[in-house]
Amino acid sequence: MSNPPLIFDRALWRKRLTRALRAENPCDFVATRVAEDLAFRLSTVSRPFPRALDLGSPHPAIAQALAAPGRLLVRAAPVEAALGEEGLRLVADDEALPFAPQSFDLVVSALNLQFANDVPGVFAQARRALAPDGLLLAALVGGQTLAELRACLAQAQEEIEGGASPRVAPFADLRDLGGLLQRAGLALPVTDCDAFTVRYRDVFGLMRDLRFMGATNVLAAGARRPLRRDVLLRMAAIYAEKFADPDGKIRASFEIIWASGWAPHESQQKPLAPGSAQAKLSDALGDKSGDF
Repeated sequence: MSNPPLIFDRALWRKRLTRALRAENPCDFVATRVAEDLAFRLSTVSRPFPRALDLGSPHPAIAQALAAPGRLLVRAAPVEAALGEEGLRLVADDEALPFAPQSFDLVVSALNLQFANDVPGVFAQARRALAPDGLLLAALVGGQTLAELRACLAQAQEEIEGGASPRVAPFADLRDLGGLLQRAGLALPVTDCDAFTVRYRDVFGLMRDLRFMGATNVLAAGARRPLRRDVLLRMAAIYAEKFADPDGKIRASFEIIWASGWAPHESQQKPLAPGSAQAKLSDALGDKSGDF
């Protein structure tokens, strides 16, 4: 089997994540939002998860949302600074898990898979770690995130340098994740998204927040080459021209894609076999197909 393409410099990501988490004022509004959404989603599932794994989430807020009386919680963080204080803790690579098969009833991965070089591989390893009827729940940064920043940066690079170079990471696509879950052997896949907008005084405030999230450029191609000052200033001007509200503040789009799937179990619902329907669709529609 061929190795997945090297998209991200994972060592550089871990270094920048550590720097962000150790900052005096880390930026955690996205992690907090995801943790609150995670707690709500789990509250709607009417079954216990006695053994849970926080798989590589880069912020301890996720483990805090998973902690529950009587639940064994294991936190596999990408860097020591992200370990927090909840559960059994170890530093582990989410692309090479050290856990035995069927070790967990719940695996949660939040805000880390957008930096994985092999997302299908991570899903497959999570599936292996799940007991039958166990749940995988993942939250990834979606494709509409920072759409404004990407457009303005590409335009500024085109104007000044004659072409765009990779500066913003590719993000997950909602339509692809269901297929990836099925490919990993997970049943009943479901995907949805949470889109929201954050406003800033200028683009430099946005870039500071990205730095203190540990979410700056870690693409293997060109991540260590600094952005030219003239490109940066032109990008800021374009952003203010195109994406400012009447009060002068700029808009930044964020999108969190949620994906879930279950380790197969005989108790789960199964799709009907082809041809097993007991009624015709035309009867249910009242034969109104000509009205469409």
